[in-house]
Amino acid sequence: MHSEDMTGGSGTPADAPSRGRGRRIATAVFAVIAAIVIGAASFFSIQSASGGTDVRNNLTLIAPAAAGGGWDTFQRELQQAMRTNNLVNNVQVVNVPGAGGTIGIGSVSQLPDANNLMVGGTGQIAAHIQFDTPSKVEDVTPVAKVLEEYDIIVVPADSPYQTMEELVEAWKQDPQGIPWTGGGSFDQLVMTEIALAAGISPAQTTYIPSDGGGEAIQALLNGTAQASAGGFADIYPQVESGRLRALGVAAEDRLAGVDDIPTLREQGYDVTLTNWRALFAPPSATAEEVDELQALVAEAVATPEWKATVERNYWRESPMQDEELDRFIAEETDRITDLFEEMGQ
Repeated sequence: MHSEDMTGGSGTPADAPSRGRGRRIATAVFAVIAAIVIGAASFFSIQSASGGTDVRNNLTLIAPAAAGGGWDTFQRELQQAMRTNNLVNNVQVVNVPGAGGTIGIGSVSQLPDANNLMVGGTGQIAAHIQFDTPSKVEDVTPVAKVLEEYDIIVVPADSPYQTMEELVEAWKQDPQGIPWTGGGSFDQLVMTEIALAAGISPAQTTYIPSDGGGEAIQALLNGTAQASAGGFADIYPQVESGRLRALGVAAEDRLAGVDDIPTLREQGYDVTLTNWRALFAPPSATAEEVDELQALVAEAVATPEWKATVERNYWRESPMQDEELDRFIAEETDRITDLFEEMGQ
């Protein structure tokens, strides 16, 4: 699933405060270990390349999740674009999974050199808010927002609901009787925005969290769930195969190549929360180093290889940096905080 964040229940047992403290301590420890691992990888990379820590000689791209997810895909495609076009002498990808991407934040926040770029975004903000992790995106330096990925709303192919209007009408009549699913917290946030736009209580809706897109699809196909929000690139192949029916996409405009799927907005539901991707450097990066990283990223995303990746994954380029990006992150944090409150978490 391309929604890289954590799922879990919202119960609050009596020992929740102590367990929360334990989780924060464990997360901090893992972040220290991860920083050591990244540092060691960077050291050996520098030794082999003999180029020092200049971003044009040596660059470590950090994916704050395991291999195979959206953040990992982003970094490996960026690595390929940089390698193919000789933009960096030596570029490597390091995976730092855990805690919805916030262990990656904690590790990057401790790195002394600027030649480290972590991809992150919506999922990390959600993880910090939902689970009160010790690390948050404000701990690292925003370099550039690159793109956005959108959720698609689907039902099983044999569902009686042919349109969003039909689904929402049934949902209004029985919020608990129309169970939703998704591959992570981001997908639940999208469902929450739809509920609010339709005048439905998110807290009263049945939501079945799944461990990734595969489980969410199975929940739809076996009848456990009746509707789902999920990452477009993951779910759309199931629509093409005829196993699922697409009712809408959470984007401002219809997506190129699949413009037969209407947006939620044009159907009367103002839902545009995106799973955006941005790159972050350690807080130790100077203004000059950030400028150089921004220039490098701009060159990489202008390559034919990167353009092909964007098209293949149904991503949409959405460049942003500097003060505009700072404001955007602050606004997204407020927006996601409000959605979690609506969910009763």
